[in-house]
Amino acid sequence: MKDEIAKVLNMVQSGKIDAEEGAELIGLLKGEDKETNEETTRKSNYLNKTLKIRITSAENENVNVNLPIKLVKVILVAGHSIASKIPQSEKYVKDIDISLIIDAIENELEGQIVDVQSEDGDMVSVVIE
Repeated sequence: MKDEIAKVLNMVQSGKIDAEEGAELIGLLKGEDKETNEETTRKSNYLNKTLKIRITSAENENVNVNLPIKLVKVILVAGHSIASKIPQSEKYVKDIDISLIIDAIENELEGQIVDVQSEDGDMVSVVIE
């Protein structure tokens, strides 16, 4: 940004634009930089959140998984694929729409994004906090 401001000052000095136009351009440059910093901070804060997967079984075979959002997109598809091939876990993951979770992450959604309850009392919950 310093280079852009220097260019604007050179334009003012050489008479290509007046001081008022220069001040306006510099203000715009600083405003864009502020928005970029705010966006970076917001995304950084979101990446520090956690995806929590809770499976509560009627047979008391419970699973609690906490994954940092930073890792989720990398391992989500592979983990779902593996779990769907294991007979003991297949029934728990068959109704989870992985694309819904990925969309939620890309759109920086928070809160509960999956809530499934089977007839026999098994429950699956996926939350971003």
